[in-house]
Amino acid sequence: MTAFQRIDLGWLLDELVNGLRDARSAVLLSTDGLLLGYSTGQGRDEAERFGAMASALHSLARSAGSHFRAGGVCQTVVELDEAVLFITAAGENACLALVAAGTADMGLVAYEMNQTVQRVGTHLSVDARNPQRA
Repeated sequence: MTAFQRIDLGWLLDELVNGLRDARSAVLLSTDGLLLGYSTGQGRDEAERFGAMASALHSLARSAGSHFRAGGVCQTVVELDEAVLFITAAGENACLALVAAGTADMGLVAYEMNQTVQRVGTHLSVDARNPQRA
């Protein structure tokens, strides 16, 4: 997705979060951490921090897949004492991350995240960033 094609997908993230009983918030990001959208209920600073954490975890999972010659990353799940963090590949060079209460139905959350990714298809695919030369 280029700067000219950027689409606000916050409404989609709101639908996802509001449709899951125990979901708290969601972000859409490029795999290098650029925030592409976030659900309401969190400020931009909080969403940026969430996106940075999700990007780092997704990157670590990609490294594990490469190291073990096990292929690409479909999903990363982090179980915390009181929450569960899900990071799902969302097209080429993009991720969808969602945090839910620890009581969430993990299978349902994973299913709904994958349905969300499929619903919007190419809108979630972003081009890799190229550093500009001075």
